[in-house]
Amino acid sequence: MSSLYQVLSPAGELVGDLKGQLDEATMIKMYENMVLVRQFDRKSINLQRQGRMGTYAPFEGQEASQVGSAMAMTPGDWLFPTYRDHAAAIVHGQSMARVFLYWMGHMEGSISPKHLHIMPPCVPIATQMVHAVGTAWASKLQNEKHVSIAYFGDGASSEGDFHEALNFAGVFQTPTIFFCQNNGFAISVPFSQQSASKTIAQRSAAYDIPGVRIDGNDIFAVWLTMKEAMQRALDGKGPTLIEAVTFRYGAHTTADDPKKYRDQESLSEEWRQERDPLQRLRVYLENQGLWNETKEVELIARVNEQIDAALVEAESYPKSKPEDMFKHVYAEPSWMATEQESELVKPSKQEGIPA
Repeated sequence: MSSLYQVLSPAGELVGDLKGQLDEATMIKMYENMVLVRQFDRKSINLQRQGRMGTYAPFEGQEASQVGSAMAMTPGDWLFPTYRDHAAAIVHGQSMARVFLYWMGHMEGSISPKHLHIMPPCVPIATQMVHAVGTAWASKLQNEKHVSIAYFGDGASSEGDFHEALNFAGVFQTPTIFFCQNNGFAISVPFSQQSASKTIAQRSAAYDIPGVRIDGNDIFAVWLTMKEAMQRALDGKGPTLIEAVTFRYGAHTTADDPKKYRDQESLSEEWRQERDPLQRLRVYLENQGLWNETKEVELIARVNEQIDAALVEAESYPKSKPEDMFKHVYAEPSWMATEQESELVKPSKQEGIPA
């Protein structure tokens, strides 16, 4: 149960069967997407440090899990992200400008194009899992060929919503994929202190649904596993629980100090040097004659230009106001919300206090 499904080793060598399902163009696109989102992530951290963005949740180290799973999806599939899954959202079609807006405090950052089924990032832990099951059930009842993918972390598996979602999905055989990025820590709590279970994948047995544990830094394994799970769902065979074992190099958010709860330097360097998802794919592509340093330099320049253009677009929006937090909460504002909003804006309107 503790073994990991792996296709591409950390050394960039094939150790599993690709089954002829991955062509060279797709492999190159995988690498390009991972470079794009890594540069986006690093840019976002810098923007937060400069005061141009609010608290931000980094994902560097988890690119293969997010990019590989999102690339396996079709445009009609439903994506239910957490606050750390903006890489998956970008690959699924969300614009980088919209993602920037989200972290800048704009409501527009939660909106996706109508032809894409990307739900707003979910901050409450595990609640999106229940939503994904409900949407998948609706798709099944309406005979739609869509799959709902719920992203979550290892900490979410300690929530009641996790069990409720898996139980309902199992009973009604909904086309749902539960994609766990197990990065080892629920903020500061290691998985060993969250559960006596050795793995998250093994919990699928309690609900009689398939569970698979994969190398989350192996984008080939992620993509192939997702494709198989999606086909099962579309064939009416119900949900799948995927545990992608990975690691976030940095902090839980920019408001967190990981040095207080783990050996940050040695752990990060171990994963970065020995298991990095970008490095192993780049080595493989280079060995196949599909990549070189010239292409790398051109790619970095191209994606940085795209990111900068998205930032210009996002920063052209008028700044959001604190009272915007009261919008879209109730269909009809409650007296409590109205009173609170009045108290919030009142000081700025008092005589002698500038607005």
